[in-house]
Amino acid sequence: MGLLEALRLPHAKQASAHDDRQLTLLHKEILSRKGFLRKIYAGWYRDLMSRVPDPQTGTIVELGSGPGFIKEMYPRVQTSDVLELPGLDRVIDAAGMPFANQSIDAILMIDVLHHMKNVEQFFTEAGRVLKPGGRIAMIEPANTPWARFVYSRFHHEPFEPAAGWQIKGDRPLSDANDALAWIIFTRDRKTFENKFPRLRIVSISHHTPIAYLLSGGFTLKQLVPTWMYVPVRGLERCFGFCNGLSAMFQTTVLEKRAC
Repeated sequence: MGLLEALRLPHAKQASAHDDRQLTLLHKEILSRKGFLRKIYAGWYRDLMSRVPDPQTGTIVELGSGPGFIKEMYPRVQTSDVLELPGLDRVIDAAGMPFANQSIDAILMIDVLHHMKNVEQFFTEAGRVLKPGGRIAMIEPANTPWARFVYSRFHHEPFEPAAGWQIKGDRPLSDANDALAWIIFTRDRKTFENKFPRLRIVSISHHTPIAYLLSGGFTLKQLVPTWMYVPVRGLERCFGFCNGLSAMFQTTVLEKRAC
C-alpha cells in the first residue's frame, strides 16, 4: 500500500462513483468534522469578503456554495449551486443568472471557475448583473512550480495548462481543469481583456502553499492537529515572498468598470 493510499479517507474511493449531489453531501460532512480544513475555508471567506464593496449592505452572491458554510459567518450572502442541496438559497446556472441588470455588488467563488463548462458566458453574465464597481472575487488553484508538481501527480482532477477555455463533459463536479484560472488570467490575459473590456483584473495574489495539503483536503486524512492551523498560517506568511514559486492557490479579483 502506497503512502497516499494509506492516507486516503475510508470512503474517498466510493465517492468517485457517486453522482455529484452525493459527492457534495459527502464533502459537506467532511468539512464539518475536519477542523483544519474548516479553518482554511473560514480564512478564505474572510479574504474574499475583504475584497468586495459594501460587504455589510451590498447584494453578494456565492456561486458554487456546495459544501461550504459562508452563511454561518456572513448571513447576508446569498448561497447557490447548480445542484439542489440542503440549506442553499437557490439553484443558479452561472451561464444564465436570474438577476436583473446591474443588481449585484459582488460574486464570490471558491474552486468553481475550473468546473465551468461555458466560462465565457459566465463572464458575459457577470458583466450584465454586476453594478458598476461591482466585483468578482474567486479562489482557484494556482500554477506555480510547486502547485504543478502536486496537482499533476497527486490530485484527482486534471491539471492542463496547455488546454483551452472549454471544459468537456456533462458532470458539474467531475469535469474540470485546475489550471483554468491561470490560463484565462495569466496565459491568455490579453485575450480576456479584449473579450471582456469591462471586467478589469484588479489583482491576482498567490497563497496557501502547505496548509491545504496538511488539512488533507476532501480525500486524505488530516495530517496535523487542528491547533496547528495558526502556526502553519504564520509560517506561510513569513515565507510569503516565496508564494510565486510555492503557492497552491490564487485569489483573483475582477471589477466591472463604470464605462
